[in-house]
Amino acid sequence: MKAKNIFILIVSTLFGFTFNSCETEENLQPEGLWELSSPTILTPSSEAVIMLDEATPEETITISWEAAKSSAGFGVTYEVLIDKSGDDFSTPLFVSKSSSQGKGTSLSISHETLNKAIVYSGLPSNAEANLTFTVKAYSLSKSSVSSNEIKVVTFEKELLPEALYLSGSATENGEELSQAIALRQLTDSNGAASNVYEIYTSLVAGETYKFYGGLELPALQYGGSDGNLVSFGDAIVAENSGQFRIKVDLDNNSYELLEIKFWSMVGEPISGGWGGDKPLAYQGGGVWKASIELLKTGGFLFRANGDWSYLLKRVVGTSNTLVMESDASSQGLSYEDIPNDLLGQYFVTLDLSANNYTYSFEKDNTVVEPIDTPTELYLFENGTMIEEFTSNGDVFGSDRFIAMQAANAYTLNSAIDGSGTSYSVNGLLAESAVSGGDMVEDALTLVESSDTFTLNSDRALKFSIDFSKPELTWTYYNFKLFHWQDWDSRNEFVMTYVHPNTYTVTQSLTSGYDSKFISPWTFDLGSDDPSSLTGNLINGGGSNLVNITTDGTYTVTVVLADDYQTGTYEFTQ
Repeated sequence: MKAKNIFILIVSTLFGFTFNSCETEENLQPEGLWELSSPTILTPSSEAVIMLDEATPEETITISWEAAKSSAGFGVTYEVLIDKSGDDFSTPLFVSKSSSQGKGTSLSISHETLNKAIVYSGLPSNAEANLTFTVKAYSLSKSSVSSNEIKVVTFEKELLPEALYLSGSATENGEELSQAIALRQLTDSNGAASNVYEIYTSLVAGETYKFYGGLELPALQYGGSDGNLVSFGDAIVAENSGQFRIKVDLDNNSYELLEIKFWSMVGEPISGGWGGDKPLAYQGGGVWKASIELLKTGGFLFRANGDWSYLLKRVVGTSNTLVMESDASSQGLSYEDIPNDLLGQYFVTLDLSANNYTYSFEKDNTVVEPIDTPTELYLFENGTMIEEFTSNGDVFGSDRFIAMQAANAYTLNSAIDGSGTSYSVNGLLAESAVSGGDMVEDALTLVESSDTFTLNSDRALKFSIDFSKPELTWTYYNFKLFHWQDWDSRNEFVMTYVHPNTYTVTQSLTSGYDSKFISPWTFDLGSDDPSSLTGNLINGGGSNLVNITTDGTYTVTVVLADDYQTGTYEFTQ
């Protein structure tokens, strides 16, 4: 009996399983045997005109509809899509589930949200937009839609971004919008955020860039050309490669570029003081850096392109925040020269990325092995000795400016006949990013080598050669013809160097004006006969020249003695 009972139980279980499975399948209807109706739109009506009110941005517009029906009674959810009339909804300007997580038959959209969606699509402010809105119903794998055409008048006031980014093939981070570079938002004279932005960055000539209001689309976009900013306009073509300050003004839809050929440190701590320039090298990301020897304590600043119009100074009350002197008042900031109490070799970093404009110092502990100091040192030009340097410990130098030419080859040697130890340097002489500065100098690494070295251009150079560092420092000066009636509005005409130790310029000069030859502020050359068109020059002791009696164009030439303490001048019309 036990075996029989077990068999009956197994058979009964199997038959019960089979019966129940068949019954469940009969309750499922094949997909094609039921229908999903379309929702019936109630509001807004077709061709309705909706005025968006920027005075009440939280006010809402309600889209409502009668429910779609599944003939099988399955659940239905909804999605609302809005796009420009005539577009295919492949990238709609607005998408949202309906109320109640998609189960409701309505959706309320604030005026602000709809205005933003429209403007972000490239349609203008204060204009009528022709839109199509669609209610899409979903039930299992089926869907149905209903659509209406409406007109929406956007806010009168132009929508502006809360942040601005730079992106494109011309930029440092390329075309991936998520990697766009942030611009710095400037403040107004009251210290409040303005609609003016700027960025220090590099561009590649022939490539393009745009400004974006966000790191993903949709977002406000700005293109344009020739300094004119156009909302959703064509990408801007970079005309030149290099580093630039780009300033964007969204109040007047403009942009401007200032090429930054170099930033330099100027002031008390450096060689040459306020007449010197120590250039910093661009590192990328709006950062410049250089190793600079700080010789003195005292104030300094950063200057762009050797131009006194572009000065970065410290914001008063901060430890290391900078502002462009010419922009400070418009940003509600006060400024001062940057103080310094450090001495020695330091890495100086100028950070002009978007977060904050700052400077910093870091001790340069780079170890350089010295070279054995010779007892004598001579300079040779094309194999001929032209200068014997005098020594002071490990440092050799000369009191005179040695007129040298780019076409010639130079060597250093410890013997007057060239038979001793030879020395060379790791770069060109007279080559500098700040070639137009008042005093121009650079330090090159000194090495034991018989290789010759050359100049970037003809120049008269003064040398300091330090075997303990070991480095060769060369220096030259640029001269200007100062011409003025009122000193504060003076003309400073840059003169051109001509070999040997000659400077010349051709300019329109005015009768009755004073003139002098100056390399600020080391050399100040006046005349012993100030009314004459030709004569002698004296550094620090000569009088202002008042020798122009007829307005006109003059070629002015000075020839200097090699110590630059005396010379001659000539004015010819």
